[in-house]
Amino acid sequence: MSIVVIGADYIGAIEKNLYSLGVTELKHIDGRKVSNQNKINIPKKTDFVLVLTDYVNHNTAKMVKAVAKFHDVPLIFSKRSWGAVEEKIRSSGIMGE
Repeated sequence: MSIVVIGADYIGAIEKNLYSLGVTELKHIDGRKVSNQNKINIPKKTDFVLVLTDYVNHNTAKMVKAVAKFHDVPLIFSKRSWGAVEEKIRSSGIMGE
């Protein structure tokens, strides 16, 4: 499973836990810097996009939503805590658990 994580400078434990859930490829994009807004690209093989809302500005979140919708990729918005991320992933049914 391939995902894109947008937001936060460092995702540490979240990254490890995502790999333990079966993620095989993870691309991380810092969503706070305005210079990164134009660099948001969702690869075709992406299974879903995870946006960490604590560390992303509104314009970036809006743009990510539009890009994900255009590519028909599921989108999850969550706070930057593993408990919140895990709850959102499980309730979405994306990872089949």
